Amino acid sequence: MGKWFAVTVWTVVLVSGMGCKPEPTNKQQEDSNGMATTLPTERAASAPTSDLEKQSTPDGRRVVVCFGDSLTAGYGVDPEESYPSRLQAELDHKGYHYRVVNMGISGETTKDGLARVDRVIAIRPAVAVVEFGGNDGLRGVPISSSRANLDAIVARLRSAGVQVMLAGITLPPQFSSDYIHQFNDTYVVIAKKYGVPLYPFLLKDVYGVAGSIQQDGIHPTAQGCLQVARNVAGFLQPKLTK
Repeated sequence: MGKWFAVTVWTVVLVSGMGCKPEPTNKQQEDSNGMATTLPTERAASAPTSDLEKQSTPDGRRVVVCFGDSLTAGYGVDPEESYPSRLQAELDHKGYHYRVVNMGISGETTKDGLARVDRVIAIRPAVAVVEFGGNDGLRGVPISSSRANLDAIVARLRSAGVQVMLAGITLPPQFSSDYIHQFNDTYVVIAKKYGVPLYPFLLKDVYGVAGSIQQDGIHPTAQGCLQVARNVAGFLQPKLTK
């Protein structure tokens, strides 16, 4: 999907979605900034390292960590319908012996991700799918700061021997064209610097598809999460072994 389509879609996001955000379910609450937090996911990501290690490797399977914000956490859907949960089913179906761990927290920025990257490293994943940046962009965080944080996340994971797969997102056209260009280019620059695979737009084949986006115009429905999982499974497959 080209960037022109992603940006066009974001027009719909802002016009029809931002003003009609659905009420959080009993699995969620609004944080002090009005951003939804998926409580079960946040508790899991904030657990002591020893608990995470026990959770992630009980049967010896290698670990794939999905590390990001609400698009990873599964805001607005049941935990079993989030894209990491669907990814587990996809990998199982394809015969890959991996355990998928959801370490997404809604509302997080690249700065927040960097602050907890050591928790990801602590569970000794084979692969990490890194998805951050959308909240930075929507809050107007300077590109230099976002890029430095994302760079540091990837660098820390790589230095720990984790294979990194970078997933990008884009911004609505209400932002300046220069800011959008630099924002989009952040993922390209970091992927090239570290030689990691880049999936340019995580929500490819989700926006513009009936039933795939929630009423807030931003987050995938259960149907959309299934498509994201299929996207990511195909993206991961060259890096996985059976």
